Amino acid sequence: MNKTYLETIRSLLDKLENTQETAIDAVSARCAQAVAQGGLLYFFGTGHSHMMCEEPFYRAGGLACVNPILEPSLMLHNGGAKSSALERVPQLGVTVIAESGITEKDVLFVVSNSGRNSVVIDAALEAKARGAVTVAITSVNHSSAVTSRHPSGKRLFEVCDFVLDNGGAVGDACLTLPGLPQAMAPTSTVVDATMVNLVMAGTAEKLVELGITPPVFASANTDAGDRANKAVIAEYRKRIRIL
Repeated sequence: MNKTYLETIRSLLDKLENTQETAIDAVSARCAQAVAQGGLLYFFGTGHSHMMCEEPFYRAGGLACVNPILEPSLMLHNGGAKSSALERVPQLGVTVIAESGITEKDVLFVVSNSGRNSVVIDAALEAKARGAVTVAITSVNHSSAVTSRHPSGKRLFEVCDFVLDNGGAVGDACLTLPGLPQAMAPTSTVVDATMVNLVMAGTAEKLVELGITPPVFASANTDAGDRANKAVIAEYRKRIRIL
């Protein structure tokens, strides 16, 4: 086994703990405030980043107030190359957010490792224009090394209210092999998923501190799961259409 990848992931998780604690706590507090006021936690990303939208959604041990924005044209199952082309189209992100139902009560997490393409930047700007709080999940290292493809010239970490930095390398992949010019083994998925779950747990913790019982899903694959989830689903299905 080539252990370089494991060593890199461990190093990045240590870096996350040492550099992102304050940001994660701040985002968790803001999310708890939003949920306490009846808001939802929206997630949006394109290509592989859309996995971070599904990660906290309808998840055993996850919050029921998560609303993923899963735009098929920007996801890989409808064409990888097409997704890459469409994420560069100006104003598409405005339409995506306009159709999502985001309001000033909500928080939008925008996930993009490079943070350079128009659709995620437009999504963040439109959500802010509607009064929502915006959180970038990105690699500041990667994003700082590339130019923006948005007409404003800005990158995602420059337009969001909060930034969660996964600390990954430019290009995401971390493993080099003799005789192979292209690096392999991306790190963003592992670290991003860790950050997302840290924020969800932090949000629940802060809701408890406010005297509010967090709406958490039980596993549907336990004997009591369906019964436990029935009331939660009934409550949030009114606002989260894909529940």
